[in-house]
Amino acid sequence: MDTTLSEEAPVDFVGRNRDSEHELSFERGLPLTQEAVAFARERHAGQTRDGDRAPFLIHPLETAFFLERSRYPDHVVAAAVLHDVLEKTDTDRGELQDRFGSEVTELVAAVSDDPSISDDDARRDELRERVRLAGGYPAAIYAADKISKARELRALIAGGLASNEAESKRRHYTKCLAMLEETIPGSRVVESLRFELEALEELPPTPEGTS
Repeated sequence: MDTTLSEEAPVDFVGRNRDSEHELSFERGLPLTQEAVAFARERHAGQTRDGDRAPFLIHPLETAFFLERSRYPDHVVAAAVLHDVLEKTDTDRGELQDRFGSEVTELVAAVSDDPSISDDDARRDELRERVRLAGGYPAAIYAADKISKARELRALIAGGLASNEAESKRRHYTKCLAMLEETIPGSRVVESLRFELEALEELPPTPEGTS
């Protein structure tokens, strides 16, 4: 199931019209994922990510791409596409349940922050522990999410993110990696996360405006 990750997902697909003849290559033959992409495109419309101001949608699509390339099944890839809709849109679990069924909904919920926890560090710690206990598919989605986030961190640092904020994020991702290596050992997705963090440490980007 878990084979090597291939080339990075293209960055020009987010703006494509869903009514056009084009589709994302990774969603071909995955009907639930195709429906999830259309749903996420609608719900994340107008949102941008911090690292490069690209449409936010590219993050869940990239997360899903990593899992599809590692041959995870349709419902797991679909859940990866949808993994931020509970946190970042007005979508609720009932709507996800009605639209995508219990398997996808439970996976999305398993990797979503608990909104009742106000402290950022405590909220991250709680989710990391919840994913550790769940293992399996939730851990794989969580790992793929962190690969995408580590790549975005590189862009944030290049854009001038304060060093203390960058270090806080890097420490968090390093804790995530340690948990994932214990929870799903041998996973190629987790190995890719390790590479991203090692590259970030050994070959850090140069912030704009510095020589």
